[in-house]
Amino acid sequence: IIEHPAGGYKKLFETCEELNEPISAVVVGVIPAWLSGSLLRLGPGMFEVGAEPFYHLFDGQALMHKFDLKNGHVTYHRKFIKTDAYVRAMTEKRVVITEFGTAAYPDPCKNIFSRFFTYFKGIEVTDNCLVNVYPVGEDFYACTETNYITKVDPDTLETVKRVDLCDYLSINGVTAHPHIESDGTVYNIGNCFGKNMSLAYNIVKIPSTQKDKSDPIAKSEVLVQLPSSERFKPSYVHSFGMTENYFVFVETPVKINLLKFLTAWSIWGTNYMDCFQSNETIGTWFHLATKDPAVYIEHKFRTSAFNLFHHINSYEDDGFIVVDLCTWKGHEFVYNYLYLANLRENWEEVKAAAMRAPQPEVRRYVLPMDVHREAQGKNLISLQYTTATAVMRSDGTIWLEPEVLFSGPRQAFEFPQINYSKFSGKNYSYAYGLGLNHFIPDRICKLNVKTKETWVWQEQDSYPSEPIFVQTPNSVEEDDGVLLSIVVNPGADQRPGFLLILNARDLTEVARAEVEVIIPVTFHGMYKP
Repeated sequence: IIEHPAGGYKKLFETCEELNEPISAVVVGVIPAWLSGSLLRLGPGMFEVGAEPFYHLFDGQALMHKFDLKNGHVTYHRKFIKTDAYVRAMTEKRVVITEFGTAAYPDPCKNIFSRFFTYFKGIEVTDNCLVNVYPVGEDFYACTETNYITKVDPDTLETVKRVDLCDYLSINGVTAHPHIESDGTVYNIGNCFGKNMSLAYNIVKIPSTQKDKSDPIAKSEVLVQLPSSERFKPSYVHSFGMTENYFVFVETPVKINLLKFLTAWSIWGTNYMDCFQSNETIGTWFHLATKDPAVYIEHKFRTSAFNLFHHINSYEDDGFIVVDLCTWKGHEFVYNYLYLANLRENWEEVKAAAMRAPQPEVRRYVLPMDVHREAQGKNLISLQYTTATAVMRSDGTIWLEPEVLFSGPRQAFEFPQINYSKFSGKNYSYAYGLGLNHFIPDRICKLNVKTKETWVWQEQDSYPSEPIFVQTPNSVEEDDGVLLSIVVNPGADQRPGFLLILNARDLTEVARAEVEVIIPVTFHGMYKP
């Protein structure tokens, strides 16, 4: 485990300039001839507007990054996405739209009457799409977790238009982690604050490219509704699982206080973070629904409290559903530790904060499909290769205990990726992840989920991002391919940012493509061939 006394990671959270045109990278090593395409990534790139700071990791204005690979040559480009939040902030030189952890205040230039009336227009929800980018039909959309997604041009990085999913779907927002099938069908999940305050989670489907070339989003539909464990308090949902025939939704004890949420917007200085609260008694509930036809399954799966942001993969095996997750133990919200002030602390302070925070663990849960009341008290899991258990209790609930796949004190295996095109929803062996050392990203990891063997790439004072797997053409082995990650070494004498290409088999370096700029933190992205 490496230490970071120099605090170079602070540079991940500094505002940078966009580029007017792509810049050439210096390639060290040899890029595979077949690797021709673009790595697209999203993250915050502006951490203050004028004198007004953003306070949380998820508040900075969305910056889209692109590394283009072609014939062994590499270029790097980046542009701010011209969202409403960004354009209005630039125009008024202040924070205009409330972000995740930063409240926008009314325009100080307006008089008291016009300020007063602004409140009755209701909240303006942020469209700051800093989390991910994904394909819908022929198009590409940058997203956050609200009802707004933003169409972008993956070649020029220009912003095309904003889409309000509420125009097509009964949802309040959807996650930044859709599942996408090989034919291009998109599935997602979102909260729905329904009529008479009934609460549910809706799984939605956006069909694949239409024959008549019309916009698939116009044909979106809600497939199935999953119930909420608490009437006025939906859980925060960041991702979900999908197997060949099932949807898996994990309902954690991190709740959105709806009453607070809906009244918050009439109170000065309230943001999204202020509306979260943890239920200390409810634990975690697992929900299942079939895909086709889409029907909720009434089994009541329960386990102890954890935070969940990222599903790794889920698959069916012999009447069981195996669900692999990056969990954080306990009910306290992990996002409480991701304020920029915390992440910019000196190394000793960063470590001390992580000591108090929920602890990360990669876990495998196994859900039995065949559930008999008379099997009370017995382990219902008969898969030979797992120690995960499921036990029917007298109240009819099924208590789950996980198998731990990876655990290290304050060492998270996070931002997981797999060979998605071939193994999503299927029995698989390998997960790739970003290693967080007391919340600071400092290594790339590979995990064999069957044997628990691990591999690590790391380099002193270098800060990588989520590794994206790209399969070698026509290969058969699951891990035959490369990993792409954007790495920053802020203390380097020259070219502090680089695209790192690793052999996915053993995490040895294949090549790197270095640029003369620092690249701030990125969260998620995709490879576009």
